[in-house]
Amino acid sequence: MTVNKFVRSIGFQVSDFDPCLYLKITCGECVLLLVYVDDVLVTGSSTELIMRTKSDLKARFEMTESGKCAFVLGIELVDNDNGSVTMCQRRYVEDVLKRFGMSDCKAVTSPTDISSRLIPSTAATKIDAPFREAVGALMHLMTATRPGIAFAVSYVSRFMENPQVEHWMAVKRILRYLQGTKSHDWAGDHADRKSTSGYAFILMGAPVSWGSKKQSSVSLSTSEAEYIALSLAIQEGKWVHRLLCEILDAVEDKSGPELKIMEDNQSCIKMTKNPVNHGRAKHIDIKYHHIRDEVKRGDVKLEYCETKIMLADIMTKGLTGPRHKDLTAALGIHACSH
Repeated sequence: MTVNKFVRSIGFQVSDFDPCLYLKITCGECVLLLVYVDDVLVTGSSTELIMRTKSDLKARFEMTESGKCAFVLGIELVDNDNGSVTMCQRRYVEDVLKRFGMSDCKAVTSPTDISSRLIPSTAATKIDAPFREAVGALMHLMTATRPGIAFAVSYVSRFMENPQVEHWMAVKRILRYLQGTKSHDWAGDHADRKSTSGYAFILMGAPVSWGSKKQSSVSLSTSEAEYIALSLAIQEGKWVHRLLCEILDAVEDKSGPELKIMEDNQSCIKMTKNPVNHGRAKHIDIKYHHIRDEVKRGDVKLEYCETKIMLADIMTKGLTGPRHKDLTAALGIHACSH
């Protein structure tokens, strides 16, 4: 019997929004079970139910109990005195630096060189360097705990097909940034003028989901580029919001908070509310116009914020050291103190 069949046989239900998450409610108490390959995390509102779930699992499967979770998927979990939890990958960073010969490299204050513009190469030969391996290692770090390198990693990953010296140097720049730290732009890519979409969702002062992705088409204005980026953010935001609401409803029997998205382009916000006055946007692919329905129904609330405090800027462009440091701190990312 598979884990999926077994946990369902003992009363768990699969989450509607994440197939690896299982929920069980008994007498007003809730247990959450998170499964990733052969790693299983158990938590909930009742110690008794948690212990019973662990006993059921150990009776059916050969398992080793590690006690309170302190390390999972390369991520170190540290309990703080104020009840919060710090997620840290310092050891992973050290291993990556050692793996690619950068343990003693000179640190820099930002993961990208804002004066450098990379373009795809048509050269017949590739650089003799572990480019793909390094980018893969950085992707794991970026998706797990380091949103501050999301744009830089997304940027270098565009050159996987035929990496050259300048592309490898950009990867090493990210590694040098990691050594020192153990939104949206319009037509930001100088190779094909395609913009980069970026988003970050914050819950209780910490990022829970983030992303940086090159757009598939060339935008004709900043408003259009922002509109397309907003579509990506809303898609991810709705999933995060629904998952959060599902967990809160199971644990506390209450609805979740509203889905609020901050936007720093006033014209983009107007396009979502009054399309009649925006004839210049009628060429935008219809697939992006779900935004208007989401806003009209009230499923998504858009609020304007000034560009200088737009956290998503860190996902869409290379920044100076001080600006990158400020936004990283604003995202809730800090140096490990243990």
